Amino acid sequence: MPARESNTVLSTLPSVDTILPVPRAAGHSMLAADMLAPGNRDGRTVQVTKNTIVDFHYVLIDEDQAELESTRDGQPSSILHGHHNVMRGVEQALAGRVAGERFSITLDPAEAYGPRREDALQRISKKYFADPKRLRPGLITQLRSEEGVRSVMVVKVGVKMVDVDLNHPLAGRTLTFDIEVVDVREATTEEISHGHAHGPHGHHH
Repeated sequence: MPARESNTVLSTLPSVDTILPVPRAAGHSMLAADMLAPGNRDGRTVQVTKNTIVDFHYVLIDEDQAELESTRDGQPSSILHGHHNVMRGVEQALAGRVAGERFSITLDPAEAYGPRREDALQRISKKYFADPKRLRPGLITQLRSEEGVRSVMVVKVGVKMVDVDLNHPLAGRTLTFDIEVVDVREATTEEISHGHAHGPHGHHH
């Protein structure tokens, strides 16, 4: 099945849109959501498991210790855990964490964006892009395929088809993620059904 465009987090390039806690209901009790620590809505600590929403900050660093991308000065990213909304290595490292935890993980190319392939050019119909009019050679965008979300570079734009390089811009590189878990909560039925986080840091309909 042809890939389709997505706005999932960890784009790794400033030119790519990244999706960035759902408003908390006010209450009068000391256990009201706005009085509890993040991830502690009903008096219990919520761990990251499948079907939880995780808000987290990250800093992405390459082998030369150069900072490639960071959410520290903005809003945290938000994902529905267990639904492949982020690269597998990051999703696995988040499992079992709670709000307030900070940690670093280093992923080799196989765990991150894979080795660079010289035969990774693919021709895709424009109908699978949300806004084909903005496509131009050199543009980095994100596509969701059966293998998960990946960033691709537009190589050539035709009348009906678009040639893309399926190599992620960071393919073949070892990457380190410095991560801070900001909030963890149970996902809503609607979020689970849609397969992504809703709210100000998640997907908007």
